[in-house]
This record gives sequence, C-alpha cells and structure tokens, in this order.
Amino acid sequence: MNNTQQGLLAMLGACSIWGLSPIYYKALLHVPPGELLAHRTFWSFVVFAGVLALQGRLGNLKSAMATPRAVAVLAFAALMISINWGLFIISVQIGRVTETSLGYYIFPLMAVLFGVVLLRERLSTLQWLAIALATVAVLQLAIGLGTAPWISLILGVTFALYGLIKKRLTTGPVVSVTAEVVLLVPFAFGWLAYVHAGGQGQFGRDLWTSGLLAFSGVMTALPLILFSAAAQRVSMSTLGVMQYINPTLQFFCATVIFGEALSRYHTIAFALIWLALAIYSFSSWRQDSARRKSAMTSSVEPPV
Repeated sequence: MNNTQQGLLAMLGACSIWGLSPIYYKALLHVPPGELLAHRTFWSFVVFAGVLALQGRLGNLKSAMATPRAVAVLAFAALMISINWGLFIISVQIGRVTETSLGYYIFPLMAVLFGVVLLRERLSTLQWLAIALATVAVLQLAIGLGTAPWISLILGVTFALYGLIKKRLTTGPVVSVTAEVVLLVPFAFGWLAYVHAGGQGQFGRDLWTSGLLAFSGVMTALPLILFSAAAQRVSMSTLGVMQYINPTLQFFCATVIFGEALSRYHTIAFALIWLALAIYSFSSWRQDSARRKSAMTSSVEPPV
C-alpha cells in the first residue's frame, strides 16, 4: 500500500469516526451535557498528553505556550472548540443532529468567507456563487422555520474560526490541541469535582457508563491523529472533498438511525448546500490542477 492509499484510508477513518460519533453520544443521554463535555476535555488531555509522552514531545508544549500572545491565541482556539463540542453534545441529546450535519456542511463555506473578510483572500466567480447559494439556503430556512438555524450557524462559525486560528499556528495539530485542553482541563476538573461532591456524578456508577466516558478521549484524539496522517499523504483538494463524509454520515444518523423529522425547508437547504459544495469543490479542484500544471511547466522550462 503506497502513501496516497494510506492517506485516503486515514482520512476515511477520521471522517467516519466524526460522522458516526452521534451514535456514541446517544448512548450517554443519561449524562448531563456539561458533565459529558468536562469528561471529553479531561480524557482528551489524558490521551493527547500520553501520545506526546510516548513520542518524547511533551517539551513542545512549553514552546507552544512560551509567550502571552501564544497563550491568548490558544485560549481563543480552546474557547471556540469547547463551544463547538458542547453545542454538538447538546444537539445530539435533544435530537437535533440534522442541524449539526447542516452546520458542518456550512463550515467550509464559512471558513472561505472568513478568509475573504479577515485575510483578504480572493475568490473566483464560482466560489462566490457557492457562498451565495449557501446564504440563500440559510435565509430560506430561517424564513420557513420562523427562526434562524442557530445550531447550524454557531457550529459552522465556531469551527471556521477555530480552523482559521489553527491555520496561523506554527505548532503541529497534536501539540496545539494538547495545549488547548491544558488550558481547559482545570475548568473541566473543577466542574467534575463539583458534580461529584454533590453526589450527581455519573462516572463510577456503573462500568458501562464509566468506560464510555473515559473512551471520549480516544473518540477525540484518534480522528485528529488520523487526519494529521492523511494531511501528510494526500493533496488538500482531496482532503477538502473527503471531509464531507463527516456531515453526510451525521445526516444519515439523524434521518435513518434516529428518525429525525426533515421539513421541506431543511430539504431545500440541504439541496442548496450540496449544490454550493459541489460548485466550490469543482472550482477548488480546477485551481489546484492549474497550479500543479503551472509548477510542472516551470520546472521543465530551460534556463534562459
């Protein structure tokens, strides 16, 4: 198996874990979302710190948090991912996985829009068309339902901001995520201590629940490690297309496994978003192909 095939399998594994994770969180409906989020944060810290220790890279944490500015950036990233994790858990528990799926479909287009506004990146006509279609999808959903799809929007915005911050960090993904949970773990540990002091904590009540809660660290760490491995082996355009496996599997969980109702406004929104993503992916693929051809041409041109 060559590097590209290994990368594709790693990306498939990462997106499958992310996409099917609602099934895992449904199994923990009896655990309050705040407690579940605290456990996810705490056990993620345990797993990530363990991985870095095995790799002999724990010292990299100190470098990643060497300046107040670096800590501030990591703290903002930690806040964004914590909000994202928490809202995702709540959405699964209240039966709104359809909206989480829509949020993660919207996220790539949100990220592109932030790139234009904050980084002054330039878009092609097709990419602007994709963003326009996504905007129409959200507007018609808001008008049809009488309220904005807040879950989808908040998930898309927080994850896009998180990705924007991560793009500007020089540390690797595992080190940076470990640094983020280092900042979050005191709050998680404090909340768990408070919950258990009041006799309401779920950890330790039965082996099944305790095992699932501890497994949340693996559920968080494994797909990120797989994604990092994939990013080293396949092109960014391939990664971009394959990331849609995640919300597609979430959509499958919502509609087929959990039997969530799908209004006509949701159906229209998903159709418009899928069309927008198809247009955007095609445009990105065409730009990526043009860059590769240009690089190949310049590499074979004889020196003047």
